[in-house]
Amino acid sequence: MGSVVKELLLLRHAKSSWDDLAIEDFGRPLALRGRKAAPLVGRELAARGWVPEKVLVSSALRTRQTWDLVRMELGNSALPVEDSRILYMTPAAQILAVLRVVPSEISSVLLIGHNPGLEDLARRLAGPGSDEAALARLARKYPTAALTRFVHEGSWSTLDFAGPRLTHFLRPKDIGA
Repeated sequence: MGSVVKELLLLRHAKSSWDDLAIEDFGRPLALRGRKAAPLVGRELAARGWVPEKVLVSSALRTRQTWDLVRMELGNSALPVEDSRILYMTPAAQILAVLRVVPSEISSVLLIGHNPGLEDLARRLAGPGSDEAALARLARKYPTAALTRFVHEGSWSTLDFAGPRLTHFLRPKDIGA
């Protein structure tokens, strides 16, 4: 039997609003720019056939709103979603621990989270054979609504830093925002 290939998609939430400084960080909504960028990401995922079997979303308002807008473009409202406070402003190692317990029968996961943990995770995950241009863009900045795609040969439980191959790093400006 050949190696099992897993696809990991990491999406930073779309641009959030700072209009009302009285709102605590966890409850900040998306800004207009974010409400425009998130559907573009959803359309790009659908166009490339990167439709996840499972979605992990921070329970902060801006990440849930990002997912709602992405989901509308994927054409599959029945996707299993886990909304988790654990993913709110979480360091890379803790996000990795969450990914390692994804059931083995799931072949693709979309995780929507926050910087700095998400960016740190993406940079640290990229292993041998990663796309050089994607690595260079990722090294510069992981903006809001940016998406990384990794391919991992093995089970989720074996996912580790410097293991999976980074195949794509797409920023909103790369897909028309």
